[in-house]
Amino acid sequence: MFNLQIIPVTAFQQNCSIIWDDDKNAAVIDAGGDAERIIQFIESQNLHVQKLLITHGHLDHIMAVEPLKKYFNAEVLGSQQEDKILFEQLPQICREYGFPEVPAFLPDRWLQEDDIVDVGKLSFKIRHLPGHSPGHIGFFDFENKITFSGDVLFKNSIGRTDLYGGDFDQLIQTIRHKMFDLDDDFIVISGHGSHTTIGCEKKTNPFLK
Repeated sequence: MFNLQIIPVTAFQQNCSIIWDDDKNAAVIDAGGDAERIIQFIESQNLHVQKLLITHGHLDHIMAVEPLKKYFNAEVLGSQQEDKILFEQLPQICREYGFPEVPAFLPDRWLQEDDIVDVGKLSFKIRHLPGHSPGHIGFFDFENKITFSGDVLFKNSIGRTDLYGGDFDQLIQTIRHKMFDLDDDFIVISGHGSHTTIGCEKKTNPFLK
């Protein structure tokens, strides 16, 4: 069985997703901040955190990764290596946005197109989803028809393309070829805001008409 808890974190209200199977094997996707809140929930459910997964290197998706890694001794996976500069410049970027400085770090392993990430009985296939950031990836669970795709596709909107490595045309192509090939009932957990489905976005997203 697929279990999910979303905790919006920091002033960015970024959707930090905690997923786990029936044996309480868990992963945290995009630990963007508020590490204490995330830890509190995980401990309240007696979950065993195996992996910390990252869709992309923007500060609002990674500021709590290192504290959680130290606390749970969990492996850090993702995004693609094209995002490396975002991880390396994390302290400066935090200062620019008025957040306390977070030390730079790199994932334990970069993820590539078609890699498979297992979390207990759950399995995610990796797709490279550039356009919002160069190394942006998504985690796709085809058995349960759900994707954690960061800041690529939102309910009736799309990700920003005015940040480092952003490209509007590339983002639109990413969505059309890497997301709109999914079944209409595939659930999209976006990096911010409410969830949506592929079918809904095909019908109503004004950027993709």
